Amino acid sequence: MSARQTAVDALRIGYADPPYPGQSEKHYKDHPDYAGEVNHHSLIQALEHMCDGWVLHTHVPGLRLMEREGWLPEDVRIAAWCKPFAAFKRNVPVAYAWEPVIVRAARKPRVGGLVKPLRDFIMEPITLKRGLAGAKPEKVCWWAFEMAGCRPEDQLVDMYPGTGAVTRAWESWCSTMPQDAMEVAA
Repeated sequence: MSARQTAVDALRIGYADPPYPGQSEKHYKDHPDYAGEVNHHSLIQALEHMCDGWVLHTHVPGLRLMEREGWLPEDVRIAAWCKPFAAFKRNVPVAYAWEPVIVRAARKPRVGGLVKPLRDFIMEPITLKRGLAGAKPEKVCWWAFEMAGCRPEDQLVDMYPGTGAVTRAWESWCSTMPQDAMEVAA
């Protein structure tokens, strides 16, 4: 069965929250795992090849790069993590107060056999003092899991574990999902 399988069984979901294009040197130069620039084209190809569905966090310039270069598959969804607090920087007249979240759903989100409607944005504050810049809040991860059509029996592949926040969010999300989350309409 291919990576984009259609069976009801467990799927492989990739979650990538790498250093954003052009940001490795600025934020992670002293971190042994994240000091070098990430090749986002190769990352997207790897996600496509090895996963049934995936989530990729980036920033607005990174999204522009991926769209301009044609790296994104046609069927991805661009969602927005909106941040109620934004840092205003000198000579930047409009603050970036949202982050693109690119989702290639493995399946439609379902609860009790019914499609679960979701918003394509979430409003959630950033995390602070997590050990690495950009660590994701649990609610953002849960929202992304649901947009990707994840189920507790799926295998999550955290491509950039960093602080471990995504893996912890996956574990807590799986433990709180209702039993009927695995049911699929006939």
